[in-house]
Amino acid sequence: MMEAHIPRKRFGQHFLHDQGILRRIVETVSPQPGDRIVEIGPGEGALTLPLLRAAGRMTAIELDRDLIEPLREKTSGIGELDIISADVLTVDFTALANGSKLRIVGNLPYNISTPILFHCLDHSAAIQDMHFMLQKEVVDRMAAPPGSKTYGRLSVMLQLRCGVEPLLHVPPSAFRPPPKVESAVVRLVPLSDSALSDVDAKLLGNIVRAAFGQRRKTMSNSVSQFATAEDLVDAGIDPRARAEQLAPHAFVNLAKVVSRR
Repeated sequence: MMEAHIPRKRFGQHFLHDQGILRRIVETVSPQPGDRIVEIGPGEGALTLPLLRAAGRMTAIELDRDLIEPLREKTSGIGELDIISADVLTVDFTALANGSKLRIVGNLPYNISTPILFHCLDHSAAIQDMHFMLQKEVVDRMAAPPGSKTYGRLSVMLQLRCGVEPLLHVPPSAFRPPPKVESAVVRLVPLSDSALSDVDAKLLGNIVRAAFGQRRKTMSNSVSQFATAEDLVDAGIDPRARAEQLAPHAFVNLAKVVSRR
């Protein structure tokens, strides 16, 4: 019998073992034969095995080399598993998709979940949907509406690119070892890029980062290095408003006004 892998703190490893939760995640993803499924951080394969059984073939991206051979052994005879031994932040999902659409799944390391989300957004045109296990606090921020305490940069940048749907709560006891935080599964479905097609993405990102950098400041003060009070008015924004009061598309409108000058 294969010995259990000792989770590594530096990789942020918490292995999901609750069979009920695993079944619900698989039902939510609803993998079909022919789907181009990519799993980020398969770990010991608890989610990999049922996904592979349903889809027949899939790709897994694993940073911890000690997990790769045990995963190959576990999946032998179940389906065709292509394992990429790499940091997911270095993986080109657009090249991996090769003209098709990927379905990305993962129990993301909580210490680098936000960089992974933004990396996926950079390749959203090649992605059909994403199902991620994340810290519940992060999922709350992702789905937060304008005006709420948790609404911020992550909310705006994700909601401009994806439909965000929190799906299920996952307690610490579902993992080995149990994390110190509550977790949740979220579905992200990339939207058409039409709303952002004529926007300077870097400028938009800079404006949003500045706007939420000091939440107590008015927009007129927080984005002063990028936009004037007149720009804000032209974009339909009250210069005295604060960032958390504005809907995501207000930032798009501002970026368009600024880039036209």
